Amino acid sequence: MLRGKTAEDQKLLQLLDPVAEAAGFEIVRLRLMGGTGHGRRLQVMAEQPDGTMLVEDCARLARALSQVLDATDPISGEYVLEVSSPGVDRPLTRLKDFETYEGCEARLEIDRLAEGRKRFRGELAGLDGQNVAINLEGETETALLPFEWLTEAKLVITDALLKRGAEARAARLERENTLEHGGKDAGAPHEDQEEGP
Repeated sequence: MLRGKTAEDQKLLQLLDPVAEAAGFEIVRLRLMGGTGHGRRLQVMAEQPDGTMLVEDCARLARALSQVLDATDPISGEYVLEVSSPGVDRPLTRLKDFETYEGCEARLEIDRLAEGRKRFRGELAGLDGQNVAINLEGETETALLPFEWLTEAKLVITDALLKRGAEARAARLERENTLEHGGKDAGAPHEDQEEGP
């Protein structure tokens, strides 16, 4: 239920997941907000499999989703479609997110009491099967929370997380720059070059 809260969200995910995947994206979270009728918003957070999501990517995915939404008309009344990246303090909605962001600080909320509480904050310690591992402040043992119990999970903005985001952006820009300026035609003869001796 982390990716979509309501039954309507879940139905929309079933419809739109294959569309996003075909376009090269993964839906991280979907929320249909507002009451019935006017002023509703369909918020879709998505990213590429490598975790990136540029402004152009948002526009491209929005076009792909709009085509299917217009054709199937699954939402009654008027609504606005908003496509965005998950952001720095992103929600964690898939098991793999807890491995990807191991070592980062997060806030987790569960649907029942465990050790007298529903909310936990600490450093993610990966996965143990279907359990999310988290090191809680002041505790000596790593706590394990079943993934299926989670109702909310989100990264906490810290200096370490901001640094990690900046490093990932720099690496992505370097990759893009390499592709644009030399990676494309390296080794291939140009039209004005002769191939023979």
